[in-house]
Amino acid sequence: MTSLRNYINGQWLASSASEHLLVTNPATAETLAKVPLSPAEEVAQAVEAAAEAFKQWRRVPPTERVQFLFKLKGLLEANVDDIAHTITLECGKTLKESAAELHRAIENVEVACGIPTLMQGRNLEDIARGIDEFMFRQPLGVAAAIAPFNFPAMIPFWFLPYAIACGNTYLVKPSEKVPLTMQKIFNLIDQLDLPAGVINLVNGSKATVDAILDHPQIRAISFVGSTPVARYIYSRAAANGKRVQCQGGAKNPLIVLPDADMEMTTRIVADSAFGCAGQRCLAASLAITVGEASQTFTEAIAEAATNRVVGNGLDPAVQMGPVITAPSRQRIEGLIQQGVDDGADILVDGRHPEIEGSEAGHFVRPTLLANLAAESAIAHTEIFGPVLGLMAVDTVDQAIALVNRSHWGNMACLFTSSGAAARKFRYEAEAGNIGINIGVAAPMAFFPFSGWKDSFFGDLHGQSDHAVEFFTQTKVVVERWPREWSRQF
Repeated sequence: MTSLRNYINGQWLASSASEHLLVTNPATAETLAKVPLSPAEEVAQAVEAAAEAFKQWRRVPPTERVQFLFKLKGLLEANVDDIAHTITLECGKTLKESAAELHRAIENVEVACGIPTLMQGRNLEDIARGIDEFMFRQPLGVAAAIAPFNFPAMIPFWFLPYAIACGNTYLVKPSEKVPLTMQKIFNLIDQLDLPAGVINLVNGSKATVDAILDHPQIRAISFVGSTPVARYIYSRAAANGKRVQCQGGAKNPLIVLPDADMEMTTRIVADSAFGCAGQRCLAASLAITVGEASQTFTEAIAEAATNRVVGNGLDPAVQMGPVITAPSRQRIEGLIQQGVDDGADILVDGRHPEIEGSEAGHFVRPTLLANLAAESAIAHTEIFGPVLGLMAVDTVDQAIALVNRSHWGNMACLFTSSGAAARKFRYEAEAGNIGINIGVAAPMAFFPFSGWKDSFFGDLHGQSDHAVEFFTQTKVVVERWPREWSRQF
């Protein structure tokens, strides 16, 4: 089996890595490819190419830079089905979920095409007599993304199109668990006729990441993953003087009020908790019912969890695929047992399922843990699987207090028909992404992502104007022209 290659300075290059990992289909355990754990020397090679390319790329007018993005948008749209198939093969999600992910990536390319406007500075003539002042944005240099496994197409595009549109050059390190999607996308990037070195790809694992964090010519790093890794990357990269944005983990709570449309709420919450097998940073993890909502919602969500169709994501009838690896499945099942040991009632048990035709896959069916104690460890642990905990309280104030006591702050949602309750919640809830009758409060590409507390490390998030600010530095110029010079005109 041949090893995947790196893309450096406009060329596909074999890695000299002495270690490799197998890439497997989580639905079947079939081996798909072999990925190299590239050494630091290959990171340095990619950074050198990017640094050299930056000298000229930064001088290309933004109106010309975005023409490459318009072409990339067309290529991605023409290859949605092919790339979605690859995402499903290596990540496990359904074909519908994979295609939706890629469309969110394309949205970011579209927004980045507006860089000629988004990157504008400001000016003021005659701030004092004969003195003008200007502020404009310039690119940083070489930037890099360290991507997670759960959205192999979308998440790198929270950053990449904005970085290059702003005049930077870029390095992508995909997750070693799902490197095939970026191989497909870089085959399209190779067709753009970009100057060599503007965009590069290096495969690898922790040693490769450390080389990125330590390289002195990399000016900015973007990361999405678990909170412990986010904290590590943020600390090490910031200590090396880099700009860093690190999206961490989550324990996203939803509040269900008695006046909510229960049919709609149940459908939305089920999609949020069990979509993508619960492996997304905005998956619902806790449902807090208020008053009479407890019985009606609990019965409805239990039925939805039981009836969800689980299997190989290539089957159009399947609604939920596997989790990413066997160790992930074992960890999730262990956390379910921990919840039971801490006193929760297992209302729907998704452990050890038998999936016909995919017996070797890494499956956990939707699981509900009812009567979860607020002080239990499982109520504060990111499971990253299709497991929803249920809590019941008497008032909306008690529910909001439960939301705010968490050390996580990625997303919080409320289901209600009350405008007053919605306004109270969106003002008081301590989370960066808020949903009202929305189960996955994922910002559109023309809004920045958000995240508070231990769910984010940094100041500027991915997407939109935050991305433009992150990938540029401002320069302020104050000008005075001697009076005798102006008399010449």
